[in-house]
Amino acid sequence: MAAAAVSEAWPELDLAERERRRELLLTGPGLEERVRAAGGQLPPRLFTLPLLHYLEVSGCGSLRAPGPGLAQGLPQLHSLVLRRNALGPGLSPELGPLPALRVLDLSGNALEALPPGQGLGPAEPPGLPQLQSLNLSGNRLRELPADLARCAPRLQSLNLTGNCLDSFPAELFRPGALPLLSELAAADNCLRELSPDIAHLASLKTLDLSNNQLSEIPAELADCPKLKEINFRGNKLRDKRLEKMVSGCQTRSILEYLRVGGRGGGKGKGRAEGSEKEDSRKKRRERKQRREGGDGEEQDVGDAGRLLLRVLHVSENPAPLTVRVSPEVRDVRPYIVGAVVRGMDLQPGNALKRFLTSQTKLHEDLCEKRTAATLATHELRAVKGPLLYCARPPQDLKIVPLGRKEAKAKELVRQLQLEAEEQRKQKKRQSVSGLHRYLHLLDGKENYPCLVDADGDVISFPPITNSEKTKVKKTTSDLFLEVTSATSLQICKDVMDALILKMAEMNKYTLENKEEGSLSDTEADAVSGQLSDPRTNPSAGKDGPSPLVVEQVRVVDLEGSLKVVYPSKADLAIAPPHVTVVR
Repeated sequence: MAAAAVSEAWPELDLAERERRRELLLTGPGLEERVRAAGGQLPPRLFTLPLLHYLEVSGCGSLRAPGPGLAQGLPQLHSLVLRRNALGPGLSPELGPLPALRVLDLSGNALEALPPGQGLGPAEPPGLPQLQSLNLSGNRLRELPADLARCAPRLQSLNLTGNCLDSFPAELFRPGALPLLSELAAADNCLRELSPDIAHLASLKTLDLSNNQLSEIPAELADCPKLKEINFRGNKLRDKRLEKMVSGCQTRSILEYLRVGGRGGGKGKGRAEGSEKEDSRKKRRERKQRREGGDGEEQDVGDAGRLLLRVLHVSENPAPLTVRVSPEVRDVRPYIVGAVVRGMDLQPGNALKRFLTSQTKLHEDLCEKRTAATLATHELRAVKGPLLYCARPPQDLKIVPLGRKEAKAKELVRQLQLEAEEQRKQKKRQSVSGLHRYLHLLDGKENYPCLVDADGDVISFPPITNSEKTKVKKTTSDLFLEVTSATSLQICKDVMDALILKMAEMNKYTLENKEEGSLSDTEADAVSGQLSDPRTNPSAGKDGPSPLVVEQVRVVDLEGSLKVVYPSKADLAIAPPHVTVVR
């Protein structure tokens, strides 16, 4: 009888077990009462679903602790999202060990400290050995665990924004402690100093320490070899010239100022300016050499693959595309990056089919079945900017989905759910295909994310579908690309890097292989549920290929302040031998 009561209280668990689901989302108005009845913890029954790869429990004000059994019962968990609950002041018992966990989001809780035994997991051996993204933003943390680096040695993204931290533990910046950390965000804290040892973060690309209480920026910060984006706005620095620079200058200028010793007189300033001018001259020489073919060896490579990726800076573009972000997406799907790619050749043979298939593979692998991120591609000529990335109630969001008639998101999701049930009955199995596999990612969401063009039309509804308006076809040559995520900005950039480099490889293959026959637009629609529309390929029929041009896209808030630009200097850094990136 007790078992029946538990089953009645948690029908999602019955469904997940019956359908052998790998993803589970618990949210919504009824969740709070059920968790309160379970003692402020998740039901033990949840930890008997060992197939789970993705678990999200969000927006539950009565959830004070996950409860015992999570680590033992969910050994295959890849993503754990416990945001906007009431977890705290610590985690008892501690979360780990979770050997397969890659994404952990504990943002928007009431955590004050994560000491040994009430934290993320053991340090020896590492409790979270595969963790890549950790989001602790919006808590009340006064300090970080000293053993964080030993617990999660492969961490790439760490978000500590909006806590009460006054310092970082020295162990965090120990040489070799976090060799892969590329993104560190600790804005809106009480940080009083930044250790010179931050230079030991060899992979650091992005650092946001805005709105703290820093009075100095260590010169050693300039020794971070990959650092490309920094934000120190809102700190009262002793060096007033530096304070002014962090409010308006590019990262490179700030790092050069630090490198030459700050206000070290005219000599240092002259050296910095001279260095910038020399770098500028060097880049112009390199661009000219590439245009003229370079030396004989480079010319041979060009003749064999002849594939260039040319990055067009916003300042070089007379009409750059911009994405404005509305604040309500913060609680739904906060991260987005965009890019424009010109010069794709999708007409010969199965080029379009390969393009669509490559996106499906990215969704399966790097995007972790769209749980980590979702990518979308659009016919650029059908995209009217500026774009608005926002969130709307399901009943207010209208879209013309690929291959379907216009519908409200609420109706579309209900129709897809009915189709999924029918699919299960017909095939007599629990798994479903196509867009139906991603419906659970919207469970319990009060608002759905969407990308809206200047005409007011929704062109993207992540993570479900795109609009028929911007569908990619065989004749498409210029595309707008977008990647969104609920977990981290870095995963958006990683996916975008992978997509653009894959497009470069496909263009190379298309050029080297003469194919007959081609994929019809109708067949293309059946291959992917997340794509875009058409025009004529300008490179078709030319003697030899044109380079792919990647145009920067700026993502800004509604006031116009920059949030992210892609590709920055830190992006597209690792290209295959046959791809040359010209900046």
